[in-house]
Amino acid sequence: MQPQGPELEIVHLLRAVAVELGLHSGRFAQRNGMHPTDVRALIALMDAARAGEEMTAGRLGTALGLNSAGTTALVDRLERAGHVRRVRGEADRRRVVIEVDEQAVELGWSFFGPLIGRAVELLRGYDERERAAIRGFLEGVREAAAEAD
Repeated sequence: MQPQGPELEIVHLLRAVAVELGLHSGRFAQRNGMHPTDVRALIALMDAARAGEEMTAGRLGTALGLNSAGTTALVDRLERAGHVRRVRGEADRRRVVIEVDEQAVELGWSFFGPLIGRAVELLRGYDERERAAIRGFLEGVREAAAEAD
């Protein structure tokens, strides 16, 4: 039997948000001559940088579910477009890590900034307890999706 109730309404709303975000990301990719996977790669690279982690091509491929050849083609394409660069690792100079170029960050902010700003504005309407509940729900759904193989 399928679940019912007000909780399911929220799950359907979350699905609709995910679809809209995917469409928004697709429009960004199309307007900038990118593949949707290119956008996912840039997001993964920026998330790693925000966390203070170096991202190798192998780690990026794993995060995106790509094989080695697909990852190399992706990084080559992003590098040719000027969105990323290959640099030596800080901790281990023998490692090659992938970094997002500042111009790519600025390009992303010019497109996604208004949406991010609106989301932040909406979140400011909630108190810390409510934001903690929203955070917990979203983290739980993300974990469930990651485990859903």
